[in-house]
Amino acid sequence: MLKPAGTWRDPESSLLLDMRNLRIEATVHPPGDDPQNVVIVDDVSLTLEKGRVLGLIGESGAGKSTMGLASMGYGRGSMRITGGEVFLNGRDILKGGVHELRKVRGSEICYVAQSAAAAFNPAQRLMDQVVEAALHHGIATRAEAEKRAVALFRKLGLPDPENIGQRYTHQVSGGQLQRVMTAMALCPEPDLIVFDEPTTALDVTTQIGVLAAIKDAIRDTGVAALYITHDLAVVSQVSDEIMVLRHGKMVEYGKTRQIIEAPRMDYTKALVSVRSLEHVENQPGAASLLSVNDVTAAYGRAHVKVVQNVSVQVCPGQTLAIVGESGSGKSTLARVITGLMPPLSGSITFDGRTLASSLAERTKDDLRQLQMIYQMADVAMNPRQTVGTIIGRPLEFYFGMRGRERDARVAELLDEIEMGRGFMNRYPAELSGGQKQRICIARALAAKPKLIICDEVTSALDPVVANGILKLLLRLQKIEDVAYLFITHDLHTVKAIADSIAVMYRGEVVRYGPKSSVLARPFDAYTDLLLSSVPEMEIGWLERASSRGSAAQSAS
Repeated sequence: MLKPAGTWRDPESSLLLDMRNLRIEATVHPPGDDPQNVVIVDDVSLTLEKGRVLGLIGESGAGKSTMGLASMGYGRGSMRITGGEVFLNGRDILKGGVHELRKVRGSEICYVAQSAAAAFNPAQRLMDQVVEAALHHGIATRAEAEKRAVALFRKLGLPDPENIGQRYTHQVSGGQLQRVMTAMALCPEPDLIVFDEPTTALDVTTQIGVLAAIKDAIRDTGVAALYITHDLAVVSQVSDEIMVLRHGKMVEYGKTRQIIEAPRMDYTKALVSVRSLEHVENQPGAASLLSVNDVTAAYGRAHVKVVQNVSVQVCPGQTLAIVGESGSGKSTLARVITGLMPPLSGSITFDGRTLASSLAERTKDDLRQLQMIYQMADVAMNPRQTVGTIIGRPLEFYFGMRGRERDARVAELLDEIEMGRGFMNRYPAELSGGQKQRICIARALAAKPKLIICDEVTSALDPVVANGILKLLLRLQKIEDVAYLFITHDLHTVKAIADSIAVMYRGEVVRYGPKSSVLARPFDAYTDLLLSSVPEMEIGWLERASSRGSAAQSAS
């Protein structure tokens, strides 16, 4: 697989990218300590031929995105390339200087980011941004670049391809914007595109369309790609080869079929089998802890309804999963339940009493018994507070704990989430993504709630870490007898944690009941589409899923 290193490559060779013995370091500044150098990528080599796709996979912090950016000669933040060579089209781009790198970026190599919304300028029309690189590098005239962009919009399945370029970012959906970014990367006709988690933030039904569009565009244009993701099922649909990374080192490297069907290393085997967790559902109890009764919610003066006539229940010590694609009303329903958004009509009953519709009108005990864990742990914690302070705040607020009593309870909670009291004086910046989410779980548990709303709490985590969080939640549920309302678009997560399921579509519940019945045939059309859209670790799955989706759309 790996080819011998050299100082120059024949541009006519099929070898496009050759990264040899790459070493990348970063400078970190621990609180109260001197700056330290940390190795992010440690002696990793890879090769990529023209027209091929190499998947880079691994958990958070494995070095995937750092490797992708290094293929462009770029180090993010304090990161710097301290060793190795990066050959692109036969020349070492690390030795060419800043001027040479500027010529390469946006012409020979382009980048597709994870968050399309953050990558576009909201004040400029889409077309101006799509053609910018081609114009800047003199690759095409304005007319030629726009003609190419429209052709790419059509190839990527965007609606109204002749006119969508005149829209702004807020006038298109997340899935559409991700396709526009792919068109922007393809417009200058590069040799290589780096796709950095391009579908992670998308729901499963949107993800299929974007994945299929990316795969078709790669095939039809002959561009090579590095496809970075933490989801082995996703990368197996688009890649010819896969490299597995962990802690900045290469774990395994091989053909896609070999990696998913016959992995050699224990860590790769764990990635392949990580989706096997499935929770045995509990039978519903006689009494409900939470009852959502015919709730309708709307935004704005026009009262645009985003949740309509929703009725669901959560039993003590059990888990209700709310499932649906982006825009289905899942998070809005959570806002209504927590009192952050008053309903237009309907009521919420909790532990035998009707809750006030407004958060300000609820009692302190109402607030304590109903807690919430958010999707992005990074923005849910004060970066200037230690772990002990973060977990200790609800202990002070709800129970008046101070000093040693509070610290002792914080230490107990840290033990419960399997981290330990050694983390008490650390700051959020010193924690991994999974550790941050565990701290958010401990903070919620500190209030001794009866119900915790979990809003996409594992969607930003890699599969191994996410599995650990789900196992932790199930274990804590048994210990604390806490109920969960789990909002997600991931059906694997639903199978792992739910006792009952409510499927939402366009603000309405279209299927509801015990997990065993909701996941049993016959399905309604939308539930069938949702279930069939969950990526499988199987060669050819994407083509079959795309065909089913097209057939369903034609039938409707």
